[in-house]
Amino acid sequence: MTVGRRVAAAVALALFVAAVVLAVVDLVLGFPRELAVLALLAGGAVAAWEAFWRGGRARLVLLVGVALLLLAAVALVLADDQVGLGLVAVGLLLLSVASARRALTIHAVLPGADPPKRAIVVWNPRSGGGKAVSNNLADEARARGIEPIELKPEDDWEQVVRKAVADGADGLAAAGGDGTQALVASIAAEHGLPFACIPAGTRNHFALDLGVDRDDVVGALDAFVNGGERRVDLAEVNGRVFVNNVSLGLYAEAVQRHGYRDAKLRTILDTAPDLLAEESSGTSGELGWRSPDGTAHESAAVILVSNNPYRLGRLLGSGTRPRLDGGELGMAVLEAPHDAGRRWRQWSAPTFEVASTQTVPAGVDGEALVLDPPLRFTSRPGVLRVRIAPQHPGASPSAGLPARLPQVLGRLLAVAAGRT
Repeated sequence: MTVGRRVAAAVALALFVAAVVLAVVDLVLGFPRELAVLALLAGGAVAAWEAFWRGGRARLVLLVGVALLLLAAVALVLADDQVGLGLVAVGLLLLSVASARRALTIHAVLPGADPPKRAIVVWNPRSGGGKAVSNNLADEARARGIEPIELKPEDDWEQVVRKAVADGADGLAAAGGDGTQALVASIAAEHGLPFACIPAGTRNHFALDLGVDRDDVVGALDAFVNGGERRVDLAEVNGRVFVNNVSLGLYAEAVQRHGYRDAKLRTILDTAPDLLAEESSGTSGELGWRSPDGTAHESAAVILVSNNPYRLGRLLGSGTRPRLDGGELGMAVLEAPHDAGRRWRQWSAPTFEVASTQTVPAGVDGEALVLDPPLRFTSRPGVLRVRIAPQHPGASPSAGLPARLPQVLGRLLAVAAGRT
């Protein structure tokens, strides 16, 4: 364990304690004003949530209400003589989180593997705003003995990769978005070939959870030079492979709409009330699914099925998957507003099925598709041999993060004390 990690853990603990002390002092000195501020902020959050699901005049009224509640909260804060304490407490908490990330991020030691003799990297020059081009990926690949193959719009990308395998390629790398990653990874798994993820897309979610440094496009090519190997899972929906997730419901409907790429948030906001109106009128095919206890449900605002579960709603590691080799799907369902509870349900299982009376719009690794029901999801455990460059983490940012705050504090204490 490095000295830097131990120092970061100690700093994170000290900052956290200081933030809690200041927050308590601020609450005591500002009582009951601080409680009023919290109530106003909570009211604003509820109104904003309702505005998300509504359209027309109702949304406008709710948004005005949100603005008024926030202005009232700000006015109370500014009228507080102790306003500095609260701001300092928030700042210390943010610094504590940053130090905790540094202390709890792990660097996996992966088993070594012989480099492929005839590796290729297929690259999409348009992905990520041209990351592959700006990083001279083709020349850097040749310098490492890797053959670059540019994917062109008129090409059948699957046939390009399959031809390369038929011609003797024994290592496949993909430089592009997650859709490109899924395509190449599925063929690599089919033939038992090593695969390398080159983060040349826009967000590179798969690379992040694999432990590939998303800021090191060129360095990721070293996976086929002196990289280590690990096995990870793939997932399928109706026989189509995905590496990240499949979204159904609100987000999938928004992705299908014209103008989504140019105004994503606006399109999602406009889609929400329309989707609910279609559900209530019966013009939209309901999504049928079963919760872990076997209870049948026939509606949902959002269904997200992922290749291994995401960590959701956590301060540390939220939106990432702690592991990609658990052999399970992650299901996250947001019940529609007219359902009791209106909350996220989250669980994991090796298979999952969604029924519908109509074809189902879906976002598969961010790509807009329409799938025929029933939608059958399944995990394919350990089918992909992934190579990771030795200088990259080799594990998800949340791999070393406990799920709950007391466990996080315990882990930080252990790291600060030098215990593995």
